[in-house]
Amino acid sequence: MIRKLVAVLGLGFAMSSQAAGGIDTEAFFAAQLTGLDGEPVAMAQFRGRPLIVNFWARWCAPCREEIPELVRLRDAQGEGGIEVVGVALESQVEGVREFATAQDMRYPVVLAAKQGIPLMKALGNAQGGVPFTVYIGRDGKAVGSKLGIVRADDLAAATQTLLK
Repeated sequence: MIRKLVAVLGLGFAMSSQAAGGIDTEAFFAAQLTGLDGEPVAMAQFRGRPLIVNFWARWCAPCREEIPELVRLRDAQGEGGIEVVGVALESQVEGVREFATAQDMRYPVVLAAKQGIPLMKALGNAQGGVPFTVYIGRDGKAVGSKLGIVRADDLAAATQTLLK
């Protein structure tokens, strides 16, 4: 029953996108989240790079569906291109680390724990649903976001905007 509800909610969210208005990227850059090694990670270290910040959870089926597209994008961009940052809305480092390894998430993954929902809301996600993705330019300003599954065409459009 819960899985069906999550799937239905994910489908509903897939149609929701927004422009950059109402997105406070300073909240993201001010955050200190937890790395897969259990150590603090300052999000300020990502300032100055084009970013795709993806909020997700292990229990979220739509989140699992979009991970391979994010991995492909990150692999295609290489070290100097767009950075993908996965923000897990969880607090169990070991479980998230095992999941990230099993999903071959070859991009930085951090845990937001209790900061996750407030951080997503600061970034324009009033509903607090996942998956949620924010696109941030080199200047640190958001160029857009999407509540719902990001697909290859979403990422292609974001890449064009972020690399201008």
